[in-house]
Amino acid sequence: MTGKAEDNRTAAPPAMQKPPIVSPQDWEAARQQLLIKEKAHTRARDALAAERRRMPWMEVTRAYAFEGSSGRVSLLDLFEGRRQLVLYRAFFEPGVFGWPDHACRGCSLGADQVSHLAHLNARDTTLAYASRAPQADIARLKARMGWTMPWYTITDSFDADFGVDEWHGHNVFFRDGERLFRTYFINNRGDEAMGTVWSYLDVTPLGRQESWEESPPGYPQTPPYKWWNWHDNYAAEATPNPTWVAVSEAGEAAFRKPDPGTAS
Repeated sequence: MTGKAEDNRTAAPPAMQKPPIVSPQDWEAARQQLLIKEKAHTRARDALAAERRRMPWMEVTRAYAFEGSSGRVSLLDLFEGRRQLVLYRAFFEPGVFGWPDHACRGCSLGADQVSHLAHLNARDTTLAYASRAPQADIARLKARMGWTMPWYTITDSFDADFGVDEWHGHNVFFRDGERLFRTYFINNRGDEAMGTVWSYLDVTPLGRQESWEESPPGYPQTPPYKWWNWHDNYAAEATPNPTWVAVSEAGEAAFRKPDPGTAS
């Protein structure tokens, strides 16, 4: 059988309209022009993060309960003793496409982007996931997919109370002793950018905790680069390595030298 519909399926796609082909000199000039806008975008992003660090906090007074790999835990327990918690609600439960073999495809793609947690932990920050699925299913899923983040089972109205009962999202919390505060929330396309150490730290109340950041008085800050470490070496080396300090300072000095014709 042939017809118009079949002809449309087999038709060649329209030709791709490619940008101009230019010389190396013209290509570099175009890159430098775009770099000006890209650096302005970076500075705007940093300013937005600084404004985020000044958002008001909402105290969490209800005692929410979760199931973890070792039993029942509270929201406070999810911090694992750290001051900051980024908690992502992932859809993995009966009725979700992929159940029981897989979590939501979008949530799973996000989980595949998560960087090594040791770097976040070194900045007093915990990342965790939460779903409605039982712990046995979560453990099976993590083993299949190679994920290592803490992943808890929601047992009460936490998801409805924090805007993630019908959609995914990252809730950010801060712990001041035994008191807990909700400090930020991001969902929808905002979740797409999450996964790197920097994307998580930029949504926390303390930020990256580096001296170049514009943060409120009294916020913890250390020199940039110096705290970086191999993910398996933070516990063994609590203070910056002198050799790495020298290397990072040399690199930082080199970064301060703008290329000819570029904006700083």
